[in-house]
Amino acid sequence: MVEITIKNAMVAGGDSMDLRIGVKKGLIDVIDRSRVQAQFSDLFVTAGFIDVHNHGALGFDVNEADVDGLLKVSAFLAKNGVTAWMPTLVPDSDENYRRVIHAIDELMLRQVELPVAQAVGVHYEGVFANEKMCGALRPEYFRNGQWSAAGGQLPKLDRGVHMTTLAPEIDGGIAMIRALVADGWVVSIGHTRAYVETLDRAYAAGARHMTHFFNAMTGVHHREIGVAGWGLANDGVTFDIIADGVHVHPDILGVACRSKSPDKVSLISDSVAPTGLGDGEFELWGETVTVKNGRTQNERGSIAGSVCTMLDCVKTMRSIGFSELEVSQMASTNPAKLLGLEDRGSIEIGKRADLVGLNADGKVAFTMIGGELVPK
Repeated sequence: MVEITIKNAMVAGGDSMDLRIGVKKGLIDVIDRSRVQAQFSDLFVTAGFIDVHNHGALGFDVNEADVDGLLKVSAFLAKNGVTAWMPTLVPDSDENYRRVIHAIDELMLRQVELPVAQAVGVHYEGVFANEKMCGALRPEYFRNGQWSAAGGQLPKLDRGVHMTTLAPEIDGGIAMIRALVADGWVVSIGHTRAYVETLDRAYAAGARHMTHFFNAMTGVHHREIGVAGWGLANDGVTFDIIADGVHVHPDILGVACRSKSPDKVSLISDSVAPTGLGDGEFELWGETVTVKNGRTQNERGSIAGSVCTMLDCVKTMRSIGFSELEVSQMASTNPAKLLGLEDRGSIEIGKRADLVGLNADGKVAFTMIGGELVPK
């Protein structure tokens, strides 16, 4: 049995304790108070972060990367507390989709024995988007219901979770939601300016989640509820949100997440390839993207994803007053629920030993993936 021992550990929702976690065959086998000599001390310990919306890092873009590039992204994420992620694709050609899906399939085979963040599926963002809410996406690759009715299908992995973000108001949007949900897809509403009636129909068809809340959707107005207002008002809807302090002002971030409730919010990075490389100019999705002071901007003046990590998002949420338990819910438990990953997302006996320990200044002291400590 592998053991990890922490003196004066704070576990989400509990009191400080001397903690021992025993791991057998990659799963948590023992959780108890321990007085043995500790490997670590004074840490906040939570289940590993799960990023359901990540386009890449370190210069590697998911749309363009090969298996080796994806593994480098996975290793970078692990060092930043992420134990599972969804490689996220922007609209592209069918040919390139097939190439990348093959690469992700290979990644999922090779990653199993490696201490890297585990890819658990694929997220197609904005293939079925409203052109007026395209953000940094490329409208020339958008599809609609006519493409689907003519036999068009998004390539699927051999295994794993399939997720897509779409605008329900596009031609054939509701029918596509119904078909995708029936096929086991997680369908999220985003890049949309749909009216409430259409959103209600999308919800009835099985779309129960919303992508990067507030961004690429109509906002809240006191006489026109908008997409964001609908998401806040509908108790059955969950959403994810980019907590980098750029996409959403920290004050509004706090209001929205408390209004919805932390048990219905998932944090995402929406990280793009320049993440981890600092300021500069980068080629991304066919145009030049400038990164300055942690903010991305493309040639059209739009924000083009983020250069934050899930660790940055966690720091932001803690800084605006969310508790360790609430942060753990939003970074780990809720993303696991969204993706149907019942084997992870919390620290419990029988679940995967995917853990992260944070010290007092919010830095990663250790990441454990499947019972293996990630090398520093």
